[in-house]
Amino acid sequence: MSLLWLPILATEGLKPTGSEDPSLHIIFLLAVTIGLPYFMLSTTGPLVQAWFARAQPSPEAAQKAYRLFALSNLGSLLALVSYPFGIERVLAVPEQAWVWSIGFFLFVVTMLALAWHIARQSPGPLVGDGDNTNGSGPTIATPLVASPSPLTEHVAPAVSTLIFWFALSALASALLLSASSHISQNIASVPFLWVLPLSLYLLSFVVAFEGRAGKGFYLRDSMMLPSMAAAGIMAWGLTAQDGILDIDIAVPLYSVGLFLICLFCHGELAQSKPPTRYLTRFYLLIALGGAAGGGFVSLLAPRLFSGYWEMPLSLLLIGLLGIWVGLRQRAPVLRGVLALGGFAAAVAVGHFSVLYWDDYQDRSIYAGRNFYGPLRVQEVARSDDMPYRRLVHGVILHGLQYRDPEMQRLATTYYSPNSGVGRALHVLHSRKTVHVGVVGLGVGTLVGYARPEDRYRIYEINPLVIEVARDYFSYLDQAKQQTTMVLGDARLRLEQERDQGFDLLAIDAFSSDAIPVHLLTREAMAVYVRHLAPNGVLAIHITNRYLALAPVVKQLADELGYGSALIAHEPSDTEPWSTARSEWVLVTRDIAFLNTPEIADHRVAIQARPELRVWTDDFHNLFEVLK
Repeated sequence: MSLLWLPILATEGLKPTGSEDPSLHIIFLLAVTIGLPYFMLSTTGPLVQAWFARAQPSPEAAQKAYRLFALSNLGSLLALVSYPFGIERVLAVPEQAWVWSIGFFLFVVTMLALAWHIARQSPGPLVGDGDNTNGSGPTIATPLVASPSPLTEHVAPAVSTLIFWFALSALASALLLSASSHISQNIASVPFLWVLPLSLYLLSFVVAFEGRAGKGFYLRDSMMLPSMAAAGIMAWGLTAQDGILDIDIAVPLYSVGLFLICLFCHGELAQSKPPTRYLTRFYLLIALGGAAGGGFVSLLAPRLFSGYWEMPLSLLLIGLLGIWVGLRQRAPVLRGVLALGGFAAAVAVGHFSVLYWDDYQDRSIYAGRNFYGPLRVQEVARSDDMPYRRLVHGVILHGLQYRDPEMQRLATTYYSPNSGVGRALHVLHSRKTVHVGVVGLGVGTLVGYARPEDRYRIYEINPLVIEVARDYFSYLDQAKQQTTMVLGDARLRLEQERDQGFDLLAIDAFSSDAIPVHLLTREAMAVYVRHLAPNGVLAIHITNRYLALAPVVKQLADELGYGSALIAHEPSDTEPWSTARSEWVLVTRDIAFLNTPEIADHRVAIQARPELRVWTDDFHNLFEVLK
């Protein structure tokens, strides 16, 4: 039946409208495109291990089935690393989908053949999880270090053991996602950085379950205490240097810490695994725990918390779990040492979490969060008596505004008069009244350029940004009559609207280093130019620490027969301190506009990259434009 889902391509009818709940739509989209194939693949590991165990002559030999779990995760790790650095660089999305679908078809055929082979060798149910007493047999606690024997083969795991499996898996999953978010948003938005924590998570499974009979290389006596120490140090990192550690310290700290804690969780899972008779129950609890931890961080936390509180909460629970594991040891000395280590971790995490909470509240006059992440508004006083307010999303600055009423309309950061968009507006203002479109609101800085006769139409995907810009900044309020706000994904909204005839359309969604690629493709450019006036200007903000996007934009412009100019501005000592370095590419058919001194005298040559393929919705490759 899963073959009916092939090929795994989303149809045009599944395209979102642009304003619905993203998390629910993503779950729906995944369900109808890869639902049953994904379910089949996710159950393969336990199924094959159960078949393997049934084919073995003794319980001791059957225990080797658990080593297949290490092999499974090693395969996942290799696939993870190969995709962004290999497959995505060669194949377009439809080609990937067809290759994957062919591979999945072969998988189904192979599994059916294996099922037939096992059924002929081993009469009876192919999968059995339970005892022969139909639930009436004895149930005792499974020891934390389980060793299969004829005496324990028919003893079902106790409820406490089932909860233990669930908790270990849930905490490792929750910490993976919360640490990944913290690293990529609060430390550095480096492309492909998300691969590192996920790779370490998978590697911890490999280390925990590899070894003879799947016992793994985890040794509680020597490896548990370092994981408890890692929990405390990771909590400390939330408060050090105003909560933002240097990337050279933070990435190794959180990466090593994540690996040690995941190794603790997965190592304890490996050492408490049951006889293979209950193997499928064991993996079911691991899967449920992983889903619960991921669901909590991805779906519940953005609705419950204003910041990344799921990370200190996960670390605190790790410490409490360490106490429980320690108290379960038989040797008095080891029991005391391990329990004390868990207690120390819990106390340290609790202490630093309180400091993190106090610091978070003190430095923010507003904190909010939704699907798109946390936002904070900070009031900053300066010694030069020029206080200002700024909007931040992790380490990304989304704009700032002076508090002095006489300076509140000044364009700051990436939008100063000497920036690419500032120069473009200056030229257009000298000609006529302008109709301006803006993709990405920020705090509304560009609206500061609005004259009474101008019109501004702003597209913003995040409703929380609109709320914050209106309540805590005055740019929108000062140009209320000239401004129209459109909520939703800008590209989808522009596709649905009639031609707007913009004199300037500013695409300002690339200042974060995790760029929305769908706004920088051939299909997206076709939408933009449809909305431009005959001599309109498309201004694309490409300021980025890690990606060189100017050649990508130039290729797209050349393909359309448009001219392009890169304006790269480095602030001078004579400019206000609030001016930031910026790069804008101006795209237009109006050659006279590009030849005006305001533009021509400040343009920078764009380095040709003939080896680059034009970005489309089906093919784009960030790896090739890394600086």
